[in-house]
Amino acid sequence: MSGMAIDLELTRNELGQLVYTARDGMRHEGVVPVRAFPITAPQSGLAIVSTEGEELVWIEDPEALPQRLRVLLEEELATRDFTPRITCIKEVSSFATPSTWLVETDRGGTTLVLKGEEDIRRLSGAGLLIADKHGIHYLIRDMKALDKKSRRFLDRFL
Repeated sequence: MSGMAIDLELTRNELGQLVYTARDGMRHEGVVPVRAFPITAPQSGLAIVSTEGEELVWIEDPEALPQRLRVLLEEELATRDFTPRITCIKEVSSFATPSTWLVETDRGGTTLVLKGEEDIRRLSGAGLLIADKHGIHYLIRDMKALDKKSRRFLDRFL
């Protein structure tokens, strides 16, 4: 289904699940918002998807929705999205892999283990996606925005 969904009817049921009510009055309980491009363009389009995985509504510009709906969608997306953003690389145990990295993220300090250089993936622009040995993905939105020491560590692996 495509088109702008400004008149979107979205609520929560007594279990806290999102409920989408279609124009024909049909209620879809337990729907989930899914970002089209969660890493490279998180503020652009998203779909409301049924429990069966069927796209019910496409929202081209979530920012155009009324405040109440934006808040509801952002709350739901926050419970599903877990991609910490690295803001600083403080220390790297070794320039050979596997190596242990001490980093600061938007969610606090942590340690990650990089298995191999292939676990650092370039994104569009100056972005990187780094997967640690546990499968957690860390985002560097813009390498150029990092401090000089962090960029030097990264240069050794790229």
